Amino acid sequence: MAKIVSNVYGNALFELAVEQNKMKEYEEEARALVNILDENPDLLQMMTHPNIDKEEKLNTVESIFKGKASDEIVGLMRMVVEKNHFKEMKAIFNYFISRAMEYQNIGVAIVATPMELSAEKKEEIVKKLEETTDYVSFEMHYKVQPELIGGMVVRIGDRVVDSSIRTKIEHLSREMQKIQLKVGESTP
Repeated sequence: MAKIVSNVYGNALFELAVEQNKMKEYEEEARALVNILDENPDLLQMMTHPNIDKEEKLNTVESIFKGKASDEIVGLMRMVVEKNHFKEMKAIFNYFISRAMEYQNIGVAIVATPMELSAEKKEEIVKKLEETTDYVSFEMHYKVQPELIGGMVVRIGDRVVDSSIRTKIEHLSREMQKIQLKVGESTP
């Protein structure tokens, strides 16, 4: 249900952004609102509390966001509150952001390495990704995972390129087990 709600409202905002040629503006607002929601868990608690009436929730949205976000975004938020879906607000904006980035041909890459990368190495990775994909630019997220031992794991959407030493060792170990099984089977 939550995915359907976020898709419906996120798609509506996306279509509006395309129609009004305001993709970048709405994307920036959506990112800011996601940050606000992350930083203020009490707001979510208040906006989803069953003992607070809808009118008060609508007034809260107006008082907090009117003049700080576009009328279209505030209108969307009001509509979401009207339908009692405020708990999905962050998912709605995140869905919209992902659609907006895809529309603008911007990829999101998560790069995991066993140690912190230098600025030069990060630049090299971005350049390689731009050369090997259809994206014109990337939003990069770097994570340090010492258990990888060496190499890196790159995730773009549902695609994963894993060149980590840990994975190579796991593959080698599985191959060794297969060899041991075959050897064990052939002895009388």
